[in-house]
Amino acid sequence: MKVIIAMDSFKGSISSIEGSQAVSDGIREINHHATIVTLPLADGGEGTVDAIVHATSGKIVETKVTGPLHEHVRAKYGLTGDGKTAVIEVAETCGLPLVPDENRNPLKTTSYGVGELILDAVEKGCRHFVVGLGGSATNDAGVGMLQALGVKFLNQQGDEVGLGGHVLNEIEGINLSEVDSRIHECVFRVACDVNNPLYGEKGAAYIFGPQKGATDEMVVELDRGLRHFSDVVEKELGIDLHSKPGSGAAGGLGAAFSGFLGGTLESGIGLVLDLIKMEKYLDGSDLVITGEGMLDGQTSMGKAPVGVANLAKKYDVPVVALAGAIKQEKFQLNDQGIACFSIIQSPLSLEDAMERERTYQNLKFTARQVAHLVLQVKKFK
Repeated sequence: MKVIIAMDSFKGSISSIEGSQAVSDGIREINHHATIVTLPLADGGEGTVDAIVHATSGKIVETKVTGPLHEHVRAKYGLTGDGKTAVIEVAETCGLPLVPDENRNPLKTTSYGVGELILDAVEKGCRHFVVGLGGSATNDAGVGMLQALGVKFLNQQGDEVGLGGHVLNEIEGINLSEVDSRIHECVFRVACDVNNPLYGEKGAAYIFGPQKGATDEMVVELDRGLRHFSDVVEKELGIDLHSKPGSGAAGGLGAAFSGFLGGTLESGIGLVLDLIKMEKYLDGSDLVITGEGMLDGQTSMGKAPVGVANLAKKYDVPVVALAGAIKQEKFQLNDQGIACFSIIQSPLSLEDAMERERTYQNLKFTARQVAHLVLQVKKFK
């Protein structure tokens, strides 16, 4: 029996790597001789670095950068096994968890540290980048990141502006002459699963600003700044930041990567599946086991299990998804080739259900039952 295990994390409970190990342990209890390939997953958000580093036998690099509140923080990124590609999650440098609730204010937070991570990887010889945009606390249109890379944003007096979302309304000029020349050699693939434009009712400020601490008044100011910044960029550089789907992702970092750095905005799970080369393991496999903390209507919109199922369908390999909870409303995953099972075997509080060791054992037990069923079915073939 050949099984591919491709688990996403159960957020707040267990990582994709730990979850994959639990499933593997469960299968081994039924079939010691099974061929098992573990490919921990992520959809471009949290866990992307770990998943790609694991799949490519890479390594984690840690360095000191500027955090969202302009203070120093320790941040990590990944290097693939060949040392040529850096994998960055922007939340490492400017994520919401780095900002206490009482200090959340996207007029002040900056993406400067993202640029510092890029430069650190460039110094190590990287010219290819994979970037996950999820979870930022910023709304500065990536200006902070670009400042770290050497872009000068100037006010009406010709002076450089500061850091944070509030500076967008001050920008009147752009100077690219001091951008690190090595940046022009770099290729950026950006995991982005939202289609929001940069500004307007569906833009970065109105849709994502409130969850980053923006009041109604702040949202109006931030949106005005994004619109103004976009106008200046189009006037000065002839680049349309606003219209590209996904430009509003991560407070406008999507616009900065695509407009200034030539990055391509891609489906997060599609990008990760490509990098971990899952397809090469599918031929001849008997089963794929995937999963995440919650399976619901949102899963059907292109999250990790559906990306896995779409790939497995090409090779007629059945897919089972394991989850902590399954919502039956608007449930469409069977139609997409996925059989779904909850790992919860008895009534539990949410807190108890999410306890790490309990999740591990529940995944292990459920995987053992799935493996047992597969073996029984194979006997009757």
